[in-house]
Amino acid sequence: MTQGNGMKEGVRPPTPQTQGRRRRFWTQAAARPAEGGFSVELDGRGIRLPGGTPLCVTSRALAGAIADEWAHAGGEKGGDFTPDDLPLTRIAGTMIERVAPDPTAQASALLQYVDGELLCYRADHPALLCARQKAEWDPQLAWLKARYGIDMAVTQGIMPLSQAPAVQAAWRGILEKMDNPALAALGVMVPAMKSIVLGLAVVTGALPDAKAAEIASVDERTQMDIWGRDDKQEAALRLVGLEVTDASRFLRLCHMG
Repeated sequence: MTQGNGMKEGVRPPTPQTQGRRRRFWTQAAARPAEGGFSVELDGRGIRLPGGTPLCVTSRALAGAIADEWAHAGGEKGGDFTPDDLPLTRIAGTMIERVAPDPTAQASALLQYVDGELLCYRADHPALLCARQKAEWDPQLAWLKARYGIDMAVTQGIMPLSQAPAVQAAWRGILEKMDNPALAALGVMVPAMKSIVLGLAVVTGALPDAKAAEIASVDERTQMDIWGRDDKQEAALRLVGLEVTDASRFLRLCHMG
């Protein structure tokens, strides 16, 4: 099928909701110049996102990296792959179809994490956990206050905490100044780490992505130090680390041009 502009109907990638593995149906993947930027083609056919929008990005570096992940997904034609093999494609798709049309909505969604900020909820026992939270989390809140003037309230326990209106307003101001790639990256990092503070630190270059993921896992790492190694917990922490790393890499590639 051919579109009105002469382009072939694009192939559509699997979405994160796709269950099970998919069969690779292409032989070659390549980034190509396109109107408005760079597209990724599979055997000469452009990729279309779930909403029907062509996958086209303004960064040559990002398009090349997306093509590379498609080139490796499934190994070769006929091999199996999953959406997890295409993290940059998923983030780019979110940026194009969800963030770009309404960046304010993305900022508002991220603001929902302010009251639930991980670093603001502290344990009252055991002593080892309390000490580690203080040692690893206090410096991040201090950085936030020094750089942005945001002084977030901290509590003990799990009772809901509402940050002051001035804090909410300051966060909204920060988010509304961010470009679409940063908002898309935060849309992955913040839910993964349960921390908008750590997400901001990564996208602004104040923290390496691996260090941020480590700081976000203080509770889990301490629990394993006390009670012993847990395979499921370690797998979950690796997944968080991968999500943060993928989002950070996506942002760097976007800004490389």
